[in-house]
Amino acid sequence: MTPVYRPVGEAAVLVEIGETIDRTISATVIGLDRTIASAKIAGVVETVPAYASLLVVFDPDATDHAGVIAALEALRPDAHRAANTSAVHRIDASYGRKHGPDIDAVADATGMSAADVIAAHQSVEYRVYMGGFAPGYAYLGDVPDVLRVPRKTMPQSGHPAGSIIIAGGQCLITTLPMPTGWWVIGHTDACLFAPESDRPFLLQPGDRVRFTPI
Repeated sequence: MTPVYRPVGEAAVLVEIGETIDRTISATVIGLDRTIASAKIAGVVETVPAYASLLVVFDPDATDHAGVIAALEALRPDAHRAANTSAVHRIDASYGRKHGPDIDAVADATGMSAADVIAAHQSVEYRVYMGGFAPGYAYLGDVPDVLRVPRKTMPQSGHPAGSIIIAGGQCLITTLPMPTGWWVIGHTDACLFAPESDRPFLLQPGDRVRFTPI
């Protein structure tokens, strides 16, 4: 994978690693993110990892696009080290009934029982690909193929923080009560967003997650 560097506005460079949601691509993104943090490139003030790209934000008074791109091209992202230093989180989860009001609909859509849906959801180790949309939201992949259902045609409101939701190949745990067009299959009391903490977000890109029943 050969990175593509694209200037963004006056103070950022987008490093495109690939075009798909893929664990190898994600490992390269996270490896580059951590390598940049260790390299302390002059003028770089922030990095924002996504599924297949990394946004590198810089101070335009300290450097420019060409200087940042040159520094990035000289780096060798250590994807292996990033994978080995990623945290593993075990998230306690309750499924079905009031905790997962959509579980029966997912079971019907996939031709499985509700118990099979729960077992399939817990059968894999998820990867945190990126954060976004709301504070503490962490986009997890990869949902097992047998559980992949498209988003609802209309969002529904009334879902509390801690809802475990799925759509397509992704899973997410909400940190705020808000409407969603994803399917709510469970709930957790785990605290993913603690704004008063020095480390407000529990899940970081590159981390791994396993759900355990309670």
